[in-house]
Amino acid sequence: MKKILRKTLLYKSGVEYADYCLNHVEGCSHGCTFPCYAMMMKIRCGIIKNYKEWLQPKIVANALELLDKEIPRYKDRIKFVHLCFSTDPFMYKYPEVGDLTLKIIERLNKDNIRCVVLTKGIYPKALVDTKKYGDNNEYGVTLVSLDAGFKKRFEPYSAPYKDRIKSLKYLHDKGLKTWISMEPYPTPNLVPQDLLKILKEISFVDKIIFGKLNYNTKSSQFKYNEDFYQNCAEAVIKFCKSNDIEHHIKYGTQKKDNRKTEKIFIKNIPESFKLKYARQTTLSL
Repeated sequence: MKKILRKTLLYKSGVEYADYCLNHVEGCSHGCTFPCYAMMMKIRCGIIKNYKEWLQPKIVANALELLDKEIPRYKDRIKFVHLCFSTDPFMYKYPEVGDLTLKIIERLNKDNIRCVVLTKGIYPKALVDTKKYGDNNEYGVTLVSLDAGFKKRFEPYSAPYKDRIKSLKYLHDKGLKTWISMEPYPTPNLVPQDLLKILKEISFVDKIIFGKLNYNTKSSQFKYNEDFYQNCAEAVIKFCKSNDIEHHIKYGTQKKDNRKTEKIFIKNIPESFKLKYARQTTLSL
């Protein structure tokens, strides 16, 4: 893989359910065409030229060195670190990416910093070694369909759906916390499918985040777009309540946002951090 150097790594996220984040790879080989918001932003900022360049990921060679510098600076503010929003931490068929991700999780956990991970790849079984990686991380996969034809069109080079679920179920069965991101969920004019069937396939997870598909012309032109996503959100909420699964509906998906669920990943932080965070918040007011 090609390598790049960066000046910084950790940053505060603007996503409602996230905290601090990092992206230790530039680009993503999965080639999602929903379209991919991260790719659009990189092109707009002039970091990459086109889709072809996006498909040729470059690893951040000094990621661990940056963490060594930045963790002491930020660790008292970090509730958890999300991996990743503009790339994939376990990029399918890119073992170099996965190896670095494991080292990053280990490094963050060493300072008692919890990781919330999301992939369209396959999780390595090594993560069950909780002495090395900790037992309070949360591991998720993106799953918006079970239709192979849809995957071929919109997530062409990512891991097969069944393999993602299998690797996540393995971590769950070993006692680790797991979650699903059902975002961006497609409208029926892109792929007719049974939402409940998908939910039943991942009913073992601890948390589900559901969100609509944005930036897609065909999806936005679907006549019943607003009602469709409202009905989907209600179905997800009902399913999660029935199966004791925590949930968050991404803002803009329902007709009225529920902001009480945005702290979905903060609930598991240690009580000592909650008290410290509460004091810091009070002092800043």
